[in-house]
Amino acid sequence: MLRENDRPNILFLMTDEHRFDLAGFAHNPIVRTPHLDALARDAVIFDSAYTPAPICIPARQAMMAGQLPRNCGVERYGEDLEPGYETFARRFSRFGYRTVAAGKLHHLGVDQAQGWTNLVGMDSNVDPRHIRDSELSTRTHRSKPSKWSQAQEVRSARPGRSSYSWRDEYSVQGAIQYLDEHFLDARYGRATPDVPLLLKVSLVQPHYPYFADPDLLNYYIPRVETYGEQELFDHPVLGGDRHVVREGIEADRGEIVRAVAAYYSMVESADRLFGLVLDKLEEAGQDIDEWTVVFTSDHGEMLGEHGVWEKQRFFEGSVRVPLFIRSPRRFRSRRVAENVSLCDLYATLGELSEIPVPDGLDSRSMVPLMAGRSEDWDNEVVSQFRDNRIMIKRDHLKYQHYGHEGPEVLFDLESDPGETRNYLQDGEYAGAVDRFRVRRAELGFD
Repeated sequence: MLRENDRPNILFLMTDEHRFDLAGFAHNPIVRTPHLDALARDAVIFDSAYTPAPICIPARQAMMAGQLPRNCGVERYGEDLEPGYETFARRFSRFGYRTVAAGKLHHLGVDQAQGWTNLVGMDSNVDPRHIRDSELSTRTHRSKPSKWSQAQEVRSARPGRSSYSWRDEYSVQGAIQYLDEHFLDARYGRATPDVPLLLKVSLVQPHYPYFADPDLLNYYIPRVETYGEQELFDHPVLGGDRHVVREGIEADRGEIVRAVAAYYSMVESADRLFGLVLDKLEEAGQDIDEWTVVFTSDHGEMLGEHGVWEKQRFFEGSVRVPLFIRSPRRFRSRRVAENVSLCDLYATLGELSEIPVPDGLDSRSMVPLMAGRSEDWDNEVVSQFRDNRIMIKRDHLKYQHYGHEGPEVLFDLESDPGETRNYLQDGEYAGAVDRFRVRRAELGFD
């Protein structure tokens, strides 16, 4: 059993709306992510990692709770965990960790910390709907402005700085300041290098708006590839009107290229910011090889694939996420093909730090996979949001149920990695469909 001051420090790096295939370590030949790539070279990379919900708030809170959105009570944007929830930040703080969150957490409820002992950055906002029995809450919620279309978002792509880039820089500078105090502060002898640290640096980029550093934008415009005029999928949700941007109709090709290039630029900007944190750790005398480092994102971005943008779909571009865990003193680098969930980080970090996790979680320790032992892994992953949309992926088959919103869908990623065909009515898959329907009912989706 590890003593408290022997538990590993943990650096948890996170982006927002980051496609699984848009990093150098994910074999993307265009985007430049040197800091993440350097970490990934000595990491365990999970090539089939999935978000528990393809939308920001349910994904983030399910990850922190180690429970699917249905089970932690956060199935829609605007909802939040109940105050005092046993997130993995709270769990680690109970076992002696200083838990520090710099940047986006997306808690909209009254418990803004949810177990983090220190908050850094500008992500602190209680949504009026969480202020119960308040007339102000009702009036403010009703007057919330609506969001403009994704087509307008694409057409507005340009060189410049969004409020998100300012927020990210603010968060990173705060994280650097905290690291200085934790490891080096000599003003009052208050440095606490022997206290184990869980530091989360959570950026908003590359989430739209598609504003980007002018030099980066000019670099990527002639280099990026777009998805062209792909056909919309014949399904009311997967190919529905929401977030559709059609070349020549809603936006011209130049605008689409500029938006894609801005997205690539923001990925590189995020990588640069992570590099500043790594530089500070080195300055503080920390050996990053002694740390556990996690990198991931809350969900993906369609970026025009299948004719749609943003997220909220169970296509790979939306529901699959980048993920690696680096602990080179304990695990050699490898790539893991098995299906894993962001929910699994709770139990994984618990085992890596020898912290027991609560019962009743939808979280499995990925440590056996990190050690190359996959024989006992249950190769299923679940993603869901709202009260009627669920995806169950087992091995290479991906089943989806949409309740009253549309028919079921079955993708076979082995036969059709581009997700262009629904195999639901193919007789060869009848047994698999039956098993998926039984599993869906077990998960509470009728």
